[in-house]
Amino acid sequence: MPHPVHGLTQRDGTSCGAAVAVVAGALLDPGHVGALTGPAGRVRFDAEQARVHASVNRVWPRALGMTPAGLARAISAHSAARGRRYRYRFRWGPGYRAGGVVAEAVAGAAAGWPVAMLVGRVLPRHWVLIIGVNGAALTCYEPSSGAVREVTVEEVCKAQIPGLGYPRPFAFVLPGPAVS
Repeated sequence: MPHPVHGLTQRDGTSCGAAVAVVAGALLDPGHVGALTGPAGRVRFDAEQARVHASVNRVWPRALGMTPAGLARAISAHSAARGRRYRYRFRWGPGYRAGGVVAEAVAGAAAGWPVAMLVGRVLPRHWVLIIGVNGAALTCYEPSSGAVREVTVEEVCKAQIPGLGYPRPFAFVLPGPAVS
């Protein structure tokens, strides 16, 4: 059976971050996922993407997509009610280790929190959403196709990610520590 978010595609070429934010919000409020599916769901999904994109990109040009800070704010609007605020962390340097930001991303997703990942080649280009962990595999929502695909933690660590449009992670938007 396909994942409930399978088939939800971004509305245009610059709204991958907005689509990821809307899907993350829906996953944090499971009753909301149903509102995004079905015939009327597509209209609601597109409208919500436009609203989120406009609300977090007040200064940053919308044509350049969504910044990590903007995406963290958008997801935090839903996660704050569950006692978490999202934050972003960049991945710099020539190689990955099993620890660090990748381990934080895996731990967050394994605990049931959606984790956004900014991917690209030479430059960051596209947002995807880690929506689950299955052993050494990450289940990812890819908004340009609406597909739900699995990639391994090793592929992320080696910057050789297949099937998500681009091979290299640049940043992660992940849940911060519990707040009261």
